[in-house]
Amino acid sequence: MTMEKQPFAITLNVGSSLANETGSWRTERPVYVNLLPPCNKACPAGENIQQWLYHAEEGDYQAAWREIMVNNPMPATMGRVCYHPCQSACNRVQVDEAVGINAIERFLGDKAIEQGWRVPVLAPDSGKSVLIVGAGPSGLSAAYHLRLAGHRVHIKEAGPMAGGMMRFGIPSYRLPRGILDAEIRRIEEMGVSIEYNAKVENVEDELGKWDAIFLAVGAHIGRRTDIPAGESAKIVDAVSLLQGVEKGESPMLGRRVVVYGGGNTAIDVARTAKRLGALEAIIVYRRTRDRMPAHDSEVAEAEEEGIMMRWLSTVKHVDGGTLTIEKMELDDSGFPQPTGEFEELGADSLIMALGQEADLSLIENASGIEIEDGVVKVSDQMMTGIEGVFAGGDMVPSERTVTVAIGHGKKASRYIDAYLHGTTYTPAPKHADAEFSRMTPWYYADAPRQVRAKLEGARRASTFDEVVQGLDEESALFEARRCMSCGNCFGCDNCFGVCPDNAIVKITPGEYEFKYDYCKGCGLCAEECPCGAISMVPEQV
Repeated sequence: MTMEKQPFAITLNVGSSLANETGSWRTERPVYVNLLPPCNKACPAGENIQQWLYHAEEGDYQAAWREIMVNNPMPATMGRVCYHPCQSACNRVQVDEAVGINAIERFLGDKAIEQGWRVPVLAPDSGKSVLIVGAGPSGLSAAYHLRLAGHRVHIKEAGPMAGGMMRFGIPSYRLPRGILDAEIRRIEEMGVSIEYNAKVENVEDELGKWDAIFLAVGAHIGRRTDIPAGESAKIVDAVSLLQGVEKGESPMLGRRVVVYGGGNTAIDVARTAKRLGALEAIIVYRRTRDRMPAHDSEVAEAEEEGIMMRWLSTVKHVDGGTLTIEKMELDDSGFPQPTGEFEELGADSLIMALGQEADLSLIENASGIEIEDGVVKVSDQMMTGIEGVFAGGDMVPSERTVTVAIGHGKKASRYIDAYLHGTTYTPAPKHADAEFSRMTPWYYADAPRQVRAKLEGARRASTFDEVVQGLDEESALFEARRCMSCGNCFGCDNCFGVCPDNAIVKITPGEYEFKYDYCKGCGLCAEECPCGAISMVPEQV
């Protein structure tokens, strides 16, 4: 009697391993990966943005804030003045709009101030002392990180207050002083001492008194250009004007003010002139709008306040209440060329905003330190030519923004800490990039970005009240949940749910494990992973 042939699957003992172990069929296997999100990669301060957004969207705001504080000690400040390159890089922009990372950071920073959250110094006293010259963003950042490492830190600041260009270069309508003061005070409460009106004239005078020195002098000197001017011409330096306003001075600029320059300082000083009583503020810039170094958001806010722009123009002569303006045109390389066409522009004062330079007088006579093109030459460990003397921020070649300075201070602290321990610091290798092509965008619902409100009306351009408002808790939570967690698992259970072989074990919420004995390598989990946190790799024979 011939037995009827049965399907292969039921000829095996269902309870045996042979019934389920299908791993030998694979040519590829899935693996969980942690990739570098584009926001993290673009952050000059080196924040783990994806990680703190994960905490924020869970509603654990303090955990999110503490994750920021690992890299950036001033989130409430950065949430206002950072130009958020992280958002320009955000993968979500290919779905709808970038996540409002900067607004969420501000929300968390403000909540920390409201709640009085502090960062404890857990490291034992190293017995080492570090002098930091300059209490700007780079110096404060370095002080914070060095103090966390257990070192004694003292800052010498030439001015009467801490903050550097955050205080003396950014008007209070962008950065309220109460916010800045609170974040500086938190660093001081960790044990960092700040000595004011204590300008270091020569760095060599400080050698031997400290185990290491970090030079973090900001760019406080306005760059000048030779413009012929009559005796009655009123010409003011932008940086000096902003510093004077911060100190309570009220300069008389007149009814019509012209600002010469195209950077963020030019925008700030034009908006400040309006608030000081000028009826008209006109920015004269020698290139076009698309070549203006000022950030688009700053330009847009200035235009909203009635600031006028004169593109392709340069100031040739100043005399009394009249400026002589020459029309320019861009050549093939985008460089402005004179046309020989002139016109007159009425103005009560001219504010020069052509960029800033760092005051390098403290190292000009120091043997061993090289200066090239107005900046200090440093090694790959950020050390100058003098043993134990480091430099960063505006003093070295870099983009001059607050966030870059914050990042420089952190990096300098790593190199200084290693130096104090007799070693060198090597940054950890970065993960591979979390590219949008790996992701499953249909998974993310269309969720428009939450827009921060702005102060409007006549009051806006007549007071120094903060213009851009923050998000409330509901909006901040919604915005945090728009994060796609690029390249990093966020525990959505998709892989666990779609696996046809039950080859994925859920260990804890957000933590999974592949059981390769049962995995056929079909790749369905990788295809359905929204954030691209699963890769298919060739099976090793």
